[in-house]
Amino acid sequence: MHTLTFFPLGNADCCRVDLSGGQKLLFDYANMRCADDEGDLRIDLPTELQENLKAARRDYYDVVAFSHLDNDHVCGAPEFFFLEHAKKYQGEGRIKIKNLWVPAAVIIEDGCEDDSKIIQAEARYRLKEGKGIRVFSRPDELRDWLKEQGLTLESRQHLMTDAGQLAPEFTLTEHGVEFFVHSPFGSRLDDGTLVDRNIDSLVLHATFQVDLQQTKLILSADVDHTVLTEMVNVTRKKKREFRLEWDIFKLPHHCSYKSLGPEKGIDKTKPVAEVKWLFEDQGQTGAIVVSTSKPIPTNDDDDQPPHRQAANYHREHTKAKVGEFKLTMEHPKASAPEALVIEIGRTKAKIKKRYLAGAASVVSQASPRVG
Repeated sequence: MHTLTFFPLGNADCCRVDLSGGQKLLFDYANMRCADDEGDLRIDLPTELQENLKAARRDYYDVVAFSHLDNDHVCGAPEFFFLEHAKKYQGEGRIKIKNLWVPAAVIIEDGCEDDSKIIQAEARYRLKEGKGIRVFSRPDELRDWLKEQGLTLESRQHLMTDAGQLAPEFTLTEHGVEFFVHSPFGSRLDDGTLVDRNIDSLVLHATFQVDLQQTKLILSADVDHTVLTEMVNVTRKKKREFRLEWDIFKLPHHCSYKSLGPEKGIDKTKPVAEVKWLFEDQGQTGAIVVSTSKPIPTNDDDDQPPHRQAANYHREHTKAKVGEFKLTMEHPKASAPEALVIEIGRTKAKIKKRYLAGAASVVSQASPRVG
């Protein structure tokens, strides 16, 4: 059995993937909790992760992926991880990264500050060293950056994976999972366009296999509807619709209406045609939709996500699939959020639930088999 764990961090991302073979992957890391505020309901992320690693008797992740460098995806990472580029980020108790996954934008972006600058320095160091990293997409600007370091794109080709390819570190046969890359598109930056962290972030489609049963996950970072539209169009053109099937969907940008369409709507966001197809036709029966976000507001006073209009759309189409729509800061209840654990096995995906009054564990009804 494989498991996914999404953590209650407010409007921020961290997803741990535990594979049945013992490998551990972490997608984003954002320690958002204010330690001095006893009323802060966000989880103590470093403690939670450290305890899990200690139980597994390891001090590293096989992969740590940063989808992009916004604070809600990297906050606190320099304090938690063992970073190879500088001794000040090394020492006992820090967690090692066997393979660092980043989109090309992380390497080539200018003007990074604070934690994002430190993670960028680590990615650049590893790329220059030629080990321990995978960079997704190859815009011309990356070639130029490598040339400035006295390197060639060809010499680092083995560390790069483009959209439309599989990350080579994992296979269905050996690990029970494969990761297909949907975005970023290297061509977007080839005309000198400035890096847009959200648009140029890393979007992956994971296929898990237990025996002959496959369960599919989309990790969509913070992309908007224009990127999802391009993903759909390219994938359909190449007749790879199966690469957009999903049983679990981590919503983009904390349930923002902009991931659905250009207009928020009055009560419900109307998705553009391609995004509507992605959510309504490609989602499987019993699908689980996860919003890594605060509770949905009842008014429109704050323009920031989550947006109630987007949530209304997702609730409606998820209910139609006899599925579940989950917010990380409301699971299992808003007054006491806990990590959301999804188990993946022979009966596809199911949410692990705990009795609120005790330590006994139960699991929700398994998602129905499809096909």
